[in-house]
Amino acid sequence: MSSRESLPVPFFDWRALYAERADAYSRIISDTAAMGGFILQGAVDAFEIGLEAYLDAGHAIGLSNGTDAMLLGLRASGLKAGAEVILPAHCFIAAAQAIHFAGGRPIPVECSPDDGLISPEAVEAAITPATGAIMVVHVNGRVCAMDQILEIASLHRLPVFEDAAQALGARLNHRPAGRFGAWGAFSFYPSKTLGSFGDAGALVTDDEDLARRVKAMRNHGSGPDKVIPADCAEWGTNARIDNIQAAILAYKLNWYDETIARRREIAARYDAALRDLEPLELPPSLDAEPGRFDIFQNYEVRCDRRDELRAHLLAHGVGTIVQWGGVALHQFRGLGFDQRLPLADRWAARSLLLPMNHLLSDGQVDRTIDAVRRFFA
Repeated sequence: MSSRESLPVPFFDWRALYAERADAYSRIISDTAAMGGFILQGAVDAFEIGLEAYLDAGHAIGLSNGTDAMLLGLRASGLKAGAEVILPAHCFIAAAQAIHFAGGRPIPVECSPDDGLISPEAVEAAITPATGAIMVVHVNGRVCAMDQILEIASLHRLPVFEDAAQALGARLNHRPAGRFGAWGAFSFYPSKTLGSFGDAGALVTDDEDLARRVKAMRNHGSGPDKVIPADCAEWGTNARIDNIQAAILAYKLNWYDETIARRREIAARYDAALRDLEPLELPPSLDAEPGRFDIFQNYEVRCDRRDELRAHLLAHGVGTIVQWGGVALHQFRGLGFDQRLPLADRWAARSLLLPMNHLLSDGQVDRTIDAVRRFFA
């Protein structure tokens, strides 16, 4: 057995995430704890300043997770009770949950056949007098067709919000994900391209008043002095980012572009080695569309024999994931969704995530490629 064949390829190696720079992480955790900087201290400020600079944003607010970032963003934006919010069916349920708990009604629509992102044509077709906003979700590290969506939103005078949880650093025409709409929400779940060692998130915006409201909301309605004033008019909650997570994220931002470069390198190798396999549909290649910069949070392939392929890869030591358990948003019938969306159905039934993260070795990438090619041989 060759060294390539004996090298296991877990879908994500959680221990390696810490071991990569264990000395630095241990120091950051120890120093933060030794200073007693546990809640909304200097590390949070440093992370927010770093994220603002990275995204050229007026304001970045560190929050407990990406779902809370969307929930607080919707509340601060004044979403009306019962307002419909259009979002893609091919996305994680978190965006719909945020809409629901903000008092809105999530309306899932079809995905585009080439990349699975929200279809601008489907967005326009779903607009009704009850529509209150459009929520795009930048899936797999790729920015949605924002020029068309913003044009549609402007025509109908609708705000656009962004779930950019999978897309920190992705760009379209030099504009980063999260910077097209009124605000963008990010998740720093450990397996994200910029991952913490627990839960963490952020909201970015250029709207000073919205930023002020979200900062108050994350800490029970308190002001900059962390005191809840007697004239408080903001129903807040506890959605603070953990100080230790903020310190780790501030450090990781310094070399974040290196992790993106490695992901793009792996994606290019997958593309070159698998593009000729006609039964297998790959994501758009790196240079398929000028002006795009995809970060490959995931590498999502599709085929009719998805479950057989997955079993074959597992038997050859390669871990995979069926994104979101193979359930598209509109398929959660128990939550009241009743849409008929055949394209999204097809994506859910055929898609599979190959291993994709900057911790993969060249040998692990080669083994994944070999195993996929054997299946279709």
